[in-house]
Amino acid sequence: MKEGATNSSIFLIRLAVGLIFFTQGILKFTDPKMGVERFTRIGFPHPYFTAHFVGTFEIVCGALVLIGLLTRLAAIPLLIIIFTAIATTKIPELFHANQGFWFMVSDARTDFAMLCCLIFLIASGPGRLSLDWKR
Repeated sequence: MKEGATNSSIFLIRLAVGLIFFTQGILKFTDPKMGVERFTRIGFPHPYFTAHFVGTFEIVCGALVLIGLLTRLAAIPLLIIIFTAIATTKIPELFHANQGFWFMVSDARTDFAMLCCLIFLIASGPGRLSLDWKR
């Protein structure tokens, strides 16, 4: 594989991860159904604080991944967030009536993709098309 293709591919993964987390973080502030109400329904203590705390990390770390600055470090809190999302919203679907394994697998596809992409970025780094590379 060409070196340029590899760096372009890493950039595309950073673009997807960064934009998804960045926009989801904004939604936690602007849409109560995606923020406070969702965290209340899941059962998190102090849902207002928790939704905004998580949203802040998603915005800041998503932006850092997007521009390729402190990429590996920024990916760690996002990895914790995605693990928590899977544990609190996807795994319980296995035990809900009329849902089960296939429902959970379908519903968790974005979370699983983000998990794999974050692990990839931690392992590979941000590539040459990043501010980290220029530093």
